[in-house]
Formats: sequence, structure tokens, C-alpha cells
Amino acid sequence: MEALHGVINEINSFLWTYVIIIALIGSGVVFTLRTKFVQLRLIGEMIKLIFGSAGQKTTGKEISGFQAFCVSTASRVGVGNIAGVAIAIVTGGPGAVFWMWLIAFIGCATGFVESTLAQIYKLPKGEGSFHGGPAYYMKNALHMKGLAKLFAILISVTFGLIYVSVQANTIVGAVETAFGIDHVITAVAVAALTALVIFGGATRIAKFTEMLVPSMAGIYLLSAVIIIVINFDKVPAMFALIIHDAFSPQAAVGGGFATVFMTGVRRGLFSNEAGEGSVPNAAATASGKHPARQGLIQSFGVYVDTWLVCSATAFSILLTGEYSIGGDLTGVALVQISLASVYGTYAPHVLAVIVFLFAFSSVVGNYYYGEINIAFFEGDESGVLPSVIARNAMNLFRVGVVAMVLFGSFAELNLVWDSADLFMGFLCLTNLYAVARLCKYAFIALDDYISQKNRGVEEPVFDPNIMPDKEGMHAWGIDDK
Repeated sequence: MEALHGVINEINSFLWTYVIIIALIGSGVVFTLRTKFVQLRLIGEMIKLIFGSAGQKTTGKEISGFQAFCVSTASRVGVGNIAGVAIAIVTGGPGAVFWMWLIAFIGCATGFVESTLAQIYKLPKGEGSFHGGPAYYMKNALHMKGLAKLFAILISVTFGLIYVSVQANTIVGAVETAFGIDHVITAVAVAALTALVIFGGATRIAKFTEMLVPSMAGIYLLSAVIIIVINFDKVPAMFALIIHDAFSPQAAVGGGFATVFMTGVRRGLFSNEAGEGSVPNAAATASGKHPARQGLIQSFGVYVDTWLVCSATAFSILLTGEYSIGGDLTGVALVQISLASVYGTYAPHVLAVIVFLFAFSSVVGNYYYGEINIAFFEGDESGVLPSVIARNAMNLFRVGVVAMVLFGSFAELNLVWDSADLFMGFLCLTNLYAVARLCKYAFIALDDYISQKNRGVEEPVFDPNIMPDKEGMHAWGIDDK
């Protein structure tokens, strides 16, 4: 196992140092400039769209824009926002938080482009429902079936299996620390709950996350706000420390600036998922009259994830001063200790419940991404998968997810997180290649949406005829088969 871990670290070091950083930040900057800073100038419209679709009634298997937002947020808002931020601060110091913020700002533009593309190339499933994502726009727009199937396998393994194990690992650790409940009991309970939800289908998942996500995020943010108020006199110094250490890290940070920068970028991407190609899978399921609508909604999700929830964790740790750069206390345990210093001995118990809700919602959201992409292979006789497996792909995948919940509950923490970084890197490169080739269609959709709003159209309607190439737009009245 140690040899495997060493190989994974070597690959991660090369990918994240020389390849992914350039691709991720480079594309994000290009998308930011081309959309004229969509993440800033349309932030009001993003908020309006999210609240406007909240509580929207749906029929059949239809999923509203707000429900799709909640599914993606359920996946985004998980242990990366709690354990991941704590690990980033202990490894890279307070300066890592600054780079998490920056990658989120850039990622908003990337998130807009990939989610808008998912809407443009989504496929109707009947009863008002849709599915889609990078694998679908790779196949239907780029006609790269091999790349599409590679992505479908990568995201199913990454989110449905590896990321699920990360969430499960954090759940059992938090519960054991707070309540002293044995790993085995918690692991079995979480596996059973996971099976109960994921075998219920996409509609149940959407309704589950719509109910859970707003409440859990609200409780966690409130706890951080109270800590900020109590330590308000320390807030200016905290911001000064974050900015200073972002460029001049403390001596305790091994590797200096490179470690601070890389830690912030990795943990930021793991948390907000911009560019990975995961969120577009949820974005494609939403009903709506214009593809840019869901692009804007999902773009704002990056802010919610990093600038709100991740910052809540960072502020709680930094203001209470319980952390030590390079120390052994890290992850959820550090956050529990930090909260206990303010709220008392019961704080770890409350946080354990919040962590459970965060992580379990991510288990469900991550599974959903896998489900959408496993549909690529269910019944597929192309030879990519053996016919027996292809015919039963979905049920086999569901069993695999439950099995990974059990595996992740007992796996070594560092191996689980480093494996997640490795697969996350491969996902980014595959998706960004497709997005770079198709981004012009997202730009056209955005310009059309803004043009209609400027003319006083309250709810813009997409006309696919504005596109120079309409191939693959099966959900918008175009039949190009």
C-alpha cells in the first residue's frame, strides 16, 4: 500500500506542478476575459435566478433550476469545506486560503461555460426530464465517442467511488471523535442510508438535496458568524495574515511559496469542482428556457462553496488559533477543537452531526454524477464493457458505491485524499479540452441572454438558430440525427 501511495504522489506532483495549474488557471482567465467578468457583472442576476426558482413546482420527473443547484451544491459542499480547509491551513499555512479564494473567482467563469454547454447539449429523457454533461457534449457536439466514454468512466470512478470513500472516511472519524461510536457501526449505518437513497432514483435525490442543503449550510455559516462577532477585533489581523502568508509563507511551511500555492489550488478545486466537469451533469438535468440561465446559477455555486462555506471553516480555525502549521492535529478534528474552544465541550458533537450531513449529501450528489454517466454504458454492446456488465451497469455501480462507503470508512486518510487528487487531475484535463473547443457556443448563449435582458425581456428564450452549428442540440427542437 505504501508503494502505491508513493506512485500516486509522484504522478500528482508532476500533474499538478506542470500541467493542471496551467490548464486550469489559463482557461479560467480566458473565460473571465471573454465573458467580460461574468462572475462580477451578473452576480445580481445569479442570485435572482436562484431565489426565483426556489420552491418552483415541478411535474413528473422534471427538475427545477433550484433543485439542480442543490444537487451540485450537495456534491460541492462536503468534507472539502471542512476537513480540506483544515488540511490546507496546517499544510500550507493561512496563505493557502487566499489561493483558494482566487481559484474560486477564476473558477466561476469556467463553471459558467461548462454548465451552459451542458444545457445546450442536454438530452430529453421524457416526462420533462433531461440528462447530460461533458460525456454528452463530447459525444454529440465533438463526435469523440472514445473521449466521452473515457470521461464517463473517470467521473464515475472519481465521484461515485473515490470521492464517496473520502466522505465516508470523514464521517466515521468525526462520529468516533465526538461520540466514541465504533467505525464499524457508523460505516454500516452510512452504507445502509446510502443504499436507501441511491436506489430511489434521480427525483428522490433532487428532493432530498433540496431539503437538506440549505439547512445544513445555514447552520454551519451561523456558527462561523458567531465566532467572527466574538473575535471581531482580530478580524483585520486575520485578513492581513492570510494575504501576507500567501506571498511570504511562514518558515514552518515546508516548500515555501510553492507549497502554499499548490495546497490552496488543490483544496480549492476539490471543494468547488470548477473545471472538473462534475457540476455540468447536474446543470443539464434542469428544465429552463435558456441555457445561460443554469450556467449563471451554477456559477454562483462556486461562490457559495468557497467564499462562504470554506471561508467559514478558515475563519473559525484562524480566529480561535488552535492550529499549528505542520502539526499533527488536522482535518475535522482541528475544526472540532476550534469550535470547542468557543462553544464548549458539546461543539464537537454538533459539528459531527453537521459533518455527517455535509458528507452524506456529498455521497448522494457524487453518486448522482456517476449515475448520469453510467447511463452511457448501460445496455452498451460496443465492447467497452463486457455485455453482462453493460446490461447491469447501473445496479453494479450502485453496489460499488455502497462498497466504497465501507472501504473509505477504514482506509488511510492520506491515501484517500491523494487518490482523489490524482483522479481529479485527469478529469480536469479531459473536460477542459472539450470545453476549450466548444466554449464559443457558451459565449454566444451569454451574449444572447444579456441582449434579451437589455431589451426588457423578463425571461429570455433560447433560439438555437443563433448558433453557427446546431448539431447535437437535441433538447431545443433541433433534429440533426
